[in-house]
Amino acid sequence: MKKFIYLLFIIISPLAFSSTIPPKYSTDVPKPTYAEVRYGTHERNVLDFWKAKSENPTPVAFVIHGGSWKSGSKERLDRFADPNALLQAGISVVAINYRYVTSDESPPVKAPLHDAARALQFIRSKAEEWSIDKNRIGAAGGSAGACSSLWLAFHDDLADPANKDPILRESSRLQYAAVTGAQTTLDPKQMKEWTPNSKYGGHAFGLHPFDRFLKERKKIMPWIKEYSPYANVTKDDPPIFLQYKSPPALGQVQKDPTHTSNFGVKLQELCIANGVKCELYYPNGPKTTHTDTTAFLISQLKN
Repeated sequence: MKKFIYLLFIIISPLAFSSTIPPKYSTDVPKPTYAEVRYGTHERNVLDFWKAKSENPTPVAFVIHGGSWKSGSKERLDRFADPNALLQAGISVVAINYRYVTSDESPPVKAPLHDAARALQFIRSKAEEWSIDKNRIGAAGGSAGACSSLWLAFHDDLADPANKDPILRESSRLQYAAVTGAQTTLDPKQMKEWTPNSKYGGHAFGLHPFDRFLKERKKIMPWIKEYSPYANVTKDDPPIFLQYKSPPALGQVQKDPTHTSNFGVKLQELCIANGVKCELYYPNGPKTTHTDTTAFLISQLKN
């Protein structure tokens, strides 16, 4: 009887089979031109590529999924950009998977960020084979994927011209970034000042809970300077577009502190001070040229 109950539990329990069911794209997403292309050695170092119809090399929308760098997959593509609209506009599309935050790297966030950089470099290494324009690549992403996109947009080029690996000789710089719900800083002091009930980010550096993250801020300041998008903004950075679901309220408790537009307001201030173009959209906010990531990428990449 006990054996029967155990087998019945295995059959009906969602936990028994959920991990074995591979993620799938929405039925609205077309079949990739190339699927599960490997760009690195880890099992999650894979990407999908959709080739836009064109007689000339196409620009590329490079999409990074969200999930706190702890979950999610490239099959979430259409949550962050519209692949059909991009393809119709003559823009090829890439969606990547990456390693989640892991104790194998120090700090843990180095894994997803450097994987995103390598995937971008890999795409550039395929420019001739896939007929893409390596000088017209814009990233899109949401939440952690948005933070990764901004890090790529602002960070110094990781290209190593003398590297034996030809992929790592390519540029890791973007020409544009268009993101939703972005965490624009990984500095707990800034988060707390902008949004008092902030609770996100400690996992990027292996520090839990948020109070510990804040307490050990000085100790990890070199990491914050290296991996926080806000800390890497300079005057030579590309135009960006920030999209949020609700208006800002700086210094006030937020319903969703992890995705508050307070992040966007403070990044836009810094970008403007450095002469970097930054468009910020949120409902009932100042009028903007674009209202979503896809429209921004199409207007910029096809200009």
